[in-house]
Amino acid sequence: MLPLAADLFDYALPPHLIAQTPAARRDQSRLLVVDRARHTLEHGTFADLPRFLRPGDTLLRNNAAVLPARLFARRPTGGRVECFLLRPVQGVQTWLCLVKPGRRLAPGATFTGPDDTFTGEVLTREPDGAVTVRFTVPGDEPITAVANRIGTVPLPPYIVRDDTDDAARSTRAADLERYQTVYAERARQVAVAAPTAGLHFTPELLATLARQGVGFADLTLHVGLGTFKPITTDTVEAHAIHRELYEIPAATQRVLFPPVKGRRIAVGTTSVRTVEDFLATHAAPMPDRGDYRGEAAIFIHPPRAFRGIDALITNFHQPRSTLLCLVAAFLAPGSTAGIGWLQEIYAEAIAREYRFFSYGDAMLIL
Repeated sequence: MLPLAADLFDYALPPHLIAQTPAARRDQSRLLVVDRARHTLEHGTFADLPRFLRPGDTLLRNNAAVLPARLFARRPTGGRVECFLLRPVQGVQTWLCLVKPGRRLAPGATFTGPDDTFTGEVLTREPDGAVTVRFTVPGDEPITAVANRIGTVPLPPYIVRDDTDDAARSTRAADLERYQTVYAERARQVAVAAPTAGLHFTPELLATLARQGVGFADLTLHVGLGTFKPITTDTVEAHAIHRELYEIPAATQRVLFPPVKGRRIAVGTTSVRTVEDFLATHAAPMPDRGDYRGEAAIFIHPPRAFRGIDALITNFHQPRSTLLCLVAAFLAPGSTAGIGWLQEIYAEAIAREYRFFSYGDAMLIL
């Protein structure tokens, strides 16, 4: 088979369709339902989801919580610094971070948070531009606790916010609530981006589904910034896919193997990536060993087949993204036919002015 041209996953999106704020109510976002067997589309709202699910179905959910990882500080000279916490590399106070202005913050540079809430010292610089920062906090409080008090939500770059102090305060509370799923485990603040397909669920909708006989199985994928990295190579296969840590509890593992009572419905591409990476190397659950911890390095694109996912809930993704490749593969597993159909579906969504990306509308692929 010839390599896939990355241009096949490109499309033109009118800027006004990039959602800057979420729907007034989570489950009032729109829902485009794709029936693969009948090759049809149906339009509704996310509150209609119970109509398309059946008793015995299981929703596989990523329960990772988003850390308010953007911290603002000042250099000793007074210059403004933005520090984005990526992941801890040693203990609770030394982190891999992105900093702005990166070129002015060489190893040895320091910066201080507002009201001396923390001090950061740049230790090393990585080849990809990230830096290792050691934080000092009064009373040895973890830097994550500081971030939860004063940090801002690490919204994707296509969501524009005014970073002035007054504006940031007015929007911070709203984003802290809405850029987080209602079922996120707050003790698992391991995501730098929300698993956005789950943002449409409300407690009431989850209760309705439970009464209907739909089950829930949680897993945790440590969502990294690589999820936003576009494909810049000429072919899809030449793209260097990012790696992400994940955890699957024993109870969730059992849902993935026969006997399977109903459909296994992934809430989001992060759940798909976790499940398919795990099943690529496991033929049976590991109930006696508790949670399984692994690192997903899988790149899902056509013509891949799927082992553990029967249906998918997902948002509308950026052009030339690896997530778009995954959706195209899922539309027609084992073939490349989903690429053209994906272009048709997205053209329909644009014509009907669906809202795109993290705070946008959803798609259900059955």
